[in-house]
Amino acid sequence: MNEHAVNDSEILLQTTGLKKTFRKGKHDIHVLKGVDIAIKKGEMVAITGPSGSGKSTLLHILGTLEKPTVGKVLFGPERQDLFALGDTALSEFRNRGLGFVFQFHYLLPEFTALENVIMPALIGGYARAPSEKQAREILEFVGLGQRLDHRPSELSGGEQQRIAIARAIMLRPKLLLADELTGNLDSVNREAIMQLLVQLNQGTGISILVVTHDPNVAQKTHRIIELRDGMVSRPPQN
Repeated sequence: MNEHAVNDSEILLQTTGLKKTFRKGKHDIHVLKGVDIAIKKGEMVAITGPSGSGKSTLLHILGTLEKPTVGKVLFGPERQDLFALGDTALSEFRNRGLGFVFQFHYLLPEFTALENVIMPALIGGYARAPSEKQAREILEFVGLGQRLDHRPSELSGGEQQRIAIARAIMLRPKLLLADELTGNLDSVNREAIMQLLVQLNQGTGISILVVTHDPNVAQKTHRIIELRDGMVSRPPQN
């Protein structure tokens, strides 16, 4: 698909001239060298590329966890320039508009599955009773309705990653960002987690962006964007 052919009203997130440079000693490390991509509403996209190509750095910028050196990240039909927002507004956008899942699930070990999932809502000041009801429904959706009271240490790696996904969508984000989320899983659990993401995308319309080095994971998405040496190396593929 030609990115420039996408209707602006269909675009959820877009980057323009995105560059990121890190200073190491006396030298500048140019990690991103001008990345222009667009993600449509309801789309599931994989970002692939060799180690050092800038995949995770790009994801962190798209998730507003890092600022670009040059360029813009635009969000929604209003094309809001995210890094033009103040710190408070940007933090609020990140908490409500985005969901994150990483290779390491970062669950709180002392809390149950239900408590881990409901945590973003409680931190956000939402009422506990409706939030708990929603968290139970989400855990049912990810196949853990019978594991609500189990702590992470009592669950398998695949189950822990399902909880992390459930927590990431607790506040109904418009975009879910996943960084190598299957990297620590065996082939059976890797397949199950990707099928869950596909079901989530189809069932809710949440856009999903997956950074992965695994071609089998990438092939489950609608489209692949390949990075190489900090740039998009070829046109995104259907």
